[in-house]
Amino acid sequence: MDDTQPSSARGLRRAILAVLAVQAGIAALLVAIDLVSVVPRPGVSPGSADPSVRPYVPDRHPAGPDAPRGRPMADRLAFDGTGDRLNVSGQIAPGDAERMAQELSLRSEAGEPVRIVNLDSTGGSVRDALAIGRELREREIDTGVADGAICFSACPYIFAGGVERTVAQGGRLGVHQHYFGENTFLPAFMAVNDIQRGQAEVMAHLRAMGIDPALLEPAMRTPPGEIYILDRQELVEFRLVTSDD
Repeated sequence: MDDTQPSSARGLRRAILAVLAVQAGIAALLVAIDLVSVVPRPGVSPGSADPSVRPYVPDRHPAGPDAPRGRPMADRLAFDGTGDRLNVSGQIAPGDAERMAQELSLRSEAGEPVRIVNLDSTGGSVRDALAIGRELREREIDTGVADGAICFSACPYIFAGGVERTVAQGGRLGVHQHYFGENTFLPAFMAVNDIQRGQAEVMAHLRAMGIDPALLEPAMRTPPGEIYILDRQELVEFRLVTSDD
């Protein structure tokens, strides 16, 4: 180092180098998080496919015998049903939490308060899902995933809001990593802050709803382009269901 440089200049240079070192370390952390998804899971030999993990396409329901490519999913939540049952299907779009609250209020004002919400969703906006889950718990509404229905990605955070929670034998509930920010081109330290805030919010939600936060472990090891399907034992162990019908 040039000893003729003023001490303030040397100090500024050291500060800049320190910031760059921290940025590099955080970037390495983000890469490590991504690599978690390719680490072999317990009980799964290297090179073999995990039967619990499936491809994830947010705008389509999983393929089936009657729909080889899967049927399209609405780009925002749709509501139907009569009496005390409300069927909620489609992707979770920003603003859907407010729409859901309005739907529940309208039905209550009409003398038909909702007692159970049946879900069939590929997920979407995490923050709206969390808000809907809290709304359901405040209104003491039950949740369910019927035979042939799914609840993927952010949808389980809605499901968690139910007082009583059931998943039919032919229903599927799945989790994976989420994007919490709108802009994917953020500096590393801002991306980490966004992820940490989002994960903390999800963990607090799960605890408040009585769900085991360990649910985040299979979620965080599954990349966004795939979905981890929880088996019956996991649904019970994570306390997602209140009745294993």
